[in-house]
Amino acid sequence: MTDTTPQAAGAAHDDSRAKRNVAVLVAAQAVLGAQMPLIFTVGGLAGLMIAPSPALATIPISLIVFGSMTTAPWLSALMQRFGRQAGFFVGALGGALGAGVSATGLWIDSFALFLLGSYLTGIYMSAQGFYRFAAADTASAAFRPKAISYVMAGGLLSALVGPQLVKFTVDATVIPFVGSYAFVVLINLAGAGLFAFLDVPKPAPPQPGDARGRTRMELLRDPKIAVAIICGMVSYALMNLMMTSTPLAVVGCGFSTGNAADIVSAHVIAMYAPSFVTGHLIARFGAMRIVALGLFLLACAGGVAMTGVELFQFFWSLVLLGIGWNFGFIGATALLTQAHRPEERGRVQGLNDFLVFGCVTVASLASGLMMSLGDSVEDGWTAINLAMIPFLMLAGAALIWLALRPKDAYAT
Repeated sequence: MTDTTPQAAGAAHDDSRAKRNVAVLVAAQAVLGAQMPLIFTVGGLAGLMIAPSPALATIPISLIVFGSMTTAPWLSALMQRFGRQAGFFVGALGGALGAGVSATGLWIDSFALFLLGSYLTGIYMSAQGFYRFAAADTASAAFRPKAISYVMAGGLLSALVGPQLVKFTVDATVIPFVGSYAFVVLINLAGAGLFAFLDVPKPAPPQPGDARGRTRMELLRDPKIAVAIICGMVSYALMNLMMTSTPLAVVGCGFSTGNAADIVSAHVIAMYAPSFVTGHLIARFGAMRIVALGLFLLACAGGVAMTGVELFQFFWSLVLLGIGWNFGFIGATALLTQAHRPEERGRVQGLNDFLVFGCVTVASLASGLMMSLGDSVEDGWTAINLAMIPFLMLAGAALIWLALRPKDAYAT
C-alpha cells in the first residue's frame, strides 16, 4: 500500500507529534489498563460465587468481551467524527460505570446486575483496543509498527500491578471482590485525565467529491485485510479461551487464588514485555513472519499445558500464550494498517475489532462450558487446549495462502 497520509509526506518528518502521543498512550495503557488483568483474574471467581450454575461462571467475562465487540463499530465511528480524545473519555467513563455496577451486583447478590456491569466494562475494553490505532494515526510509515508496539508495551506495568492488586483488594470488603471493583472505578476516574494531553487531530469532515473508500464487503475481499483479521481473531480468541479458564483450573486443581493471580500476572507480563522489540522485528522481518511465529508459540502453549497441571506447567504455558498473543496480534494489527487508506480507517478498524472481539466472546463463553466437561478439572483443561488446534491450522493456512499470492496494489 502506498502511504498517502500527510504525516508520511516528506523525508524530514521527525515523528515528534507521534512520539508525544505514544508517551500518552503508553501511560494510559499502564494506568487504565491495570483494570483488565485485575478483572480477568477475579471475574470468573466472582461469577462462580454468585452464578446459579458453575457452568455460567465465565459468563461475566464473556459479556465484557461481547460489550467490546458491540461497542467497537459505534465507538470507531464516534472517533472518526469527533476524534480519539472523545472516544477514549467515553471508554474510561464506561469502565468506571461498569465497575460500579458490578460491585453493586456483588454487594446485593444479583448475578443479573453483575452481568450488566460486565457488559459496560466492555466499553472500556473496546476503547483500549483503539490505543494501538491512535498511535499509528500521526506516525510515519517507518515509525508506525514501532508506535503500535510501544503502546502495547505500556501494558507491562499494568501486567505487574493489576493482578497483584487482587491480593490487596479481594478481601478489602465483607463481600469478596467488591473492593476490587471499587478500585477499578478509581483507576478509570484518575486515568481519564491523561487523554487531555493527546494530540491526534480530528478527521476532517468529508466534503463532496472526497474519496469515500471501499465498503465493508469490499474491504473483507482484500486478501491482506481478510488474513490480518483472521489471524487477529485466532490470536486473541485462543489467548482469551485459555486465560479465562486458567484461574478456574488453577483453583480447581487445589491451588490458591494468590497462585492464580501470580500466573495471570506472569501471563500478562509475557503479553506486553515483548512489545519493546516486536515493532523492530516487524520492521526487519515483516508482519507475516512475526504473525507466523506468534501462531507457533500459541501452539506450544497448548502443548505445554497438556503435559500436566502442576504450577510450573500452568506458569510456562501461560507465558508462552502471552508471547504468542503479542507476536500474533501486534503482527496482525501492523498487517491491517498496511492495507487500508486514510478515509477507510474508521470503517476497517471498527470492522476488525467487531470481528475479533466477536470471536473472543465465543471463546470466553466456550471456556466456562468446556471447563465443565468430563469428570474433573483436568478433563476440562485438556478440552480447552485440544480446541486450539483447528483454529491454529486455519490461521496458519490463511497466512500461507497470502504469502503465496502475488503482491497486489495494496501490498507493501
